[in-house]
This record gives sequence, C-alpha cells and structure tokens, in this order.
Amino acid sequence: MVDMAKGVRDFAPEDKIIRDDMVNKLVSIFQRYGYSPLETPSIERLDTLTAKFAAGSESDAAKEIFKLTDQGQRELGLRFDLTVPFSRFIALNPNLKMPFKRYEIGRVFRDGPIKLGRYREFWQCDVDIAGCSSMKADAEIVLLALDAFKELGLDAFMEINNRKVLYGIMDYCDITPSMRESVIIIVDKIAKQGFDAVRKELQEKSISKKSIDKIEEVFLVRESNEETLQRMRYLITSEIGIEGMNELDELLSYLKFVEAGRIKLNISLARGLAYYTGTVFEGFLKESKVNSSICGGGRYDNMIGMYAENARQYPAVGIAFGLEPITDALKLSGQEEKKTVTQLYIIPIKTFKESLIIATKLREAGLKIDIDLMDKGVSKNLDYANSMKIPYVGFIGETELKEQKIKLKNMHSGKEELMVLDEVFERVNSQ
Repeated sequence: MVDMAKGVRDFAPEDKIIRDDMVNKLVSIFQRYGYSPLETPSIERLDTLTAKFAAGSESDAAKEIFKLTDQGQRELGLRFDLTVPFSRFIALNPNLKMPFKRYEIGRVFRDGPIKLGRYREFWQCDVDIAGCSSMKADAEIVLLALDAFKELGLDAFMEINNRKVLYGIMDYCDITPSMRESVIIIVDKIAKQGFDAVRKELQEKSISKKSIDKIEEVFLVRESNEETLQRMRYLITSEIGIEGMNELDELLSYLKFVEAGRIKLNISLARGLAYYTGTVFEGFLKESKVNSSICGGGRYDNMIGMYAENARQYPAVGIAFGLEPITDALKLSGQEEKKTVTQLYIIPIKTFKESLIIATKLREAGLKIDIDLMDKGVSKNLDYANSMKIPYVGFIGETELKEQKIKLKNMHSGKEELMVLDEVFERVNSQ
C-alpha cells in the first residue's frame, strides 16, 4: 500500500488556490514596502547550516536538520529556514548596495514534532533588510507583518522582545555566560510547555535552585508592556542588558501609533535559533485553533559577516511567515473554498470547433476559461460546474452561433441571458 511520509502533505487544488491567493497578497504588501524577490537553493553545505551564528549546536533547529551525503562524501543538509541561505548570499555578493531588502518564498525542512500547523516540509516566506542597524528597520518589519495579516483578513498580534534584555535577565539570575544560551533556549519554552517542564529541564542542566527561583520570579509575572519595561529597568544592571532595554524602548517608540493589543512585550521570547542578537518577535492569531506562531524573526547582526571572507559586518533584521499555519487559519476562518480558478465553463452543443475559437478569444481577453472536452451533455456538465463551484456557464449551440452570442448562466442565481462576447467578458470579469 502506498502511503505518504510523516509530516508532509499534498496540496489539492482547493488548498493550492487558497495558498496562491495568500502568497499574491503577501507579495503585494512586500513590494509596497520596496522589497525585491530572491531565490536560493534548498540544499546547503552542512557546516553552513550548523555554524555558530546559524542554527547553533544548542538549538532545536540544529537537532532537526535533515542531513545528506553526496556521492563525493560531502556533508550537506536541507535548509531549515531562508535566513541562513540569505546570509550566505549576501556574504558571497559583497558589491550589493545597502540596505538590501528582499523577500523569498520557498520550501524548508525540519525533522521536528508534528502537530496542527507544524510539518517537516513546509513553505516559508521571508522578508529581510541587510545593512541597516537602526531600530527603524525592526519597526518596518513589524509594521509590514501587521499589514500583511490585515490584507489577509486575519486578526493577529506581534510579541516582541530583545535578546540583549534576556542576557541582562540571565545576569540578574546568576546564570554564567557559558550557560546563558542554553538557559535562554529553555526559557523560550515557558509559553508552550509551562514552567514545570522548564524547571525540570533547568534542573537537568544543573542550574541552581536560587537561579531557577529568580527565573520563575522574573518570567511568570503578567503585566502591561509599560509595567514590564519599568520592572526590567529596575532588575537589569549589566551593560548588555541596558543596551537591549534602550533598543526595546526605541523600537516601541516607533510603534506607539499601532492599535492597542497588536504589540505585546514578552520577555521570555527568545526564538529557538542562536543567531539572533537583538530584537526578536513572533506573530500569533487571536481566537484561532491555530495556536502556533504564524510568523517570527528578529535581528541577526553577526551571522552574515561570519560567512564573509573579509569579516565585514552586515547588520540585518527579518521575519519569516509560516505559510502552512496561515493556510490552515484561512481555511478555519470560514473563507469560501474554491475548487478551481475557472471563471467560465463553456458547454459546446455540437459546436466544439467554433466554441474553441470563442474560448480562445475570451482567454486572450484575460478570463480563466474551461471547456467541455468529453461531450458529457448539458445535464452532466451543469452538475460538474456546480460541484466545482464555477460561477458561470456558457452554452454555445447553433442558435447562439447564428446570433454571435453566448447563453450565459449565473450558477449562483440560475439566471440565463444571451450576450455578445464583450458583455460576457464584462459580466464574468466583474465577479
């Protein structure tokens, strides 16, 4: 018996139509903000993917890489995101004008747990700015994400934090620099797994009870953005932590005009990747069965320079949209499902050759036209058009040919009208 691999899926036409429509809307937003398209390969050198500022040896992403060996015994891997290939591209093209703003849409792969909204092969849609260190770039990425979800008709909000703030909190909690990254990755799981699971994992890392108690004290308080900022200003005294607080203050100052509830400060948010150096953010839907994040990203100022031969530093910030969970959310939101892109289905009544010429003219005018190729008869053709939710059917028989018209049927209302081609185009194209 033939079966599919775990964690992957086919996209039937009705699913692909939803996703293509979604991608087109996203691309329109990206281009509205001045971003250009880029395409990179799915296969990368394994050392590129596992480098210190890529996945990082302690991160979940490093453990979830699909590893390959080619016939020359070179170690390769399937990309787990689009940020690492983007960074490699920038490093290999040092003459690019900065800031470099790009979007990319492509498949990525992670050998991780499977649940609603999470797959092992999935599409990502990334937007990044390289060459700009200002928090203005971070603010633009957040605003772009909120605009994108508004365009899709989804009720979303963004959670924001700063990695440097987390480093400051780690200093307050007496976590040594050598353990800091491991503890941050564990703390990032509080929202998803609860503190009991996090406490157990911290104990397994031999973190002291005093430090664990401090971590619980810091991260389990529920309060407003401003209250959190005030508390962090009091707790954080290290230089790097204060630097992170200043960056967070600046970023939030650019976002003050955003509708209340769309921006939430989450000081446990770290993202599961070691390459983030400052701002981090994730997007979630309000009141949806899709509980996983639908986008996420942040600032990664060190990664691109690590790949560059001249060690040139390229500050960068970006975000990845999870197309699979967004597609699931759109389907769950009750948006009308389309089984075909066809706008008009032509039923020739012993007039196939003539009908084919008419179909060609309508296609050249820009309509999406299908035509009966199997001589199924009127009744079966109407059943087919109805089952496929095609909005219009056009009958072309000898009478219609003599009058140089098409009998157009609205499949929703059932109304039929004789129309010339120009009228058919206007009516169908207006839907």
